[in-house]
Amino acid sequence: MARRAGADGYRVVVAELNEQWGRRTARAVQEAGGEAEFVPLDVADPASVEALAAWLAPRGAVHGLVNNAALANGVGGKYFQDIDVEVWDRLMAVNARGPWLVAKHLLPLMAWPGRIVNIASDAALYGSPRLAHYIASKGAVIALTRAMARELGPEGITVNAVAPGLTEIEATETVPAERHALYAQNRAIARPQQADDLVGTVSFLLGAESGYLTGQVIAVNGGFTMH
Repeated sequence: MARRAGADGYRVVVAELNEQWGRRTARAVQEAGGEAEFVPLDVADPASVEALAAWLAPRGAVHGLVNNAALANGVGGKYFQDIDVEVWDRLMAVNARGPWLVAKHLLPLMAWPGRIVNIASDAALYGSPRLAHYIASKGAVIALTRAMARELGPEGITVNAVAPGLTEIEATETVPAERHALYAQNRAIARPQQADDLVGTVSFLLGAESGYLTGQVIAVNGGFTMH
């Protein structure tokens, strides 16, 4: 998504907790001919988010925000009644509160027309078992998207969510084999989902042609869920 944003002509800011990943992504954008910088960010830490906004303020308006930070690896397996409170709260702080917190602090910097894209999950649409805290957090992202769209529409800022399916990335390497099998058996498009499958949709939602589309959830999952 960052490489595509660079190719689309945006100056990309990769705000990431993992410095190695963040710098690697920024370099990839640069090597492809785009402009990019890395900034450290922990979306669960209000002070870190405020620091990001302060860093951005003198550098010009923010035209698009993609809220992609989330905890997803190693979070499944327990029934809802067995999830520890500390684990629940940590996941909510990142997955549900994080997008709100970043949007809250970047909103004063956003240009008109602005674009916000929240990355949700089709798990919240399907209701996957033994994943209650993750599903609740991504359901919150969907609800937040709709509330923000109502409030920011008059300001010329669109807010939409993309709900990916089970994508073959680092974060899903620990997902149980039965969940991979469930997706493989029920996708309309048979092949496994790759990270690149999200790129076109996010690029569209950041661009001018999506200017009359807001408050929507687009499931990019090969037809695993249909609504």
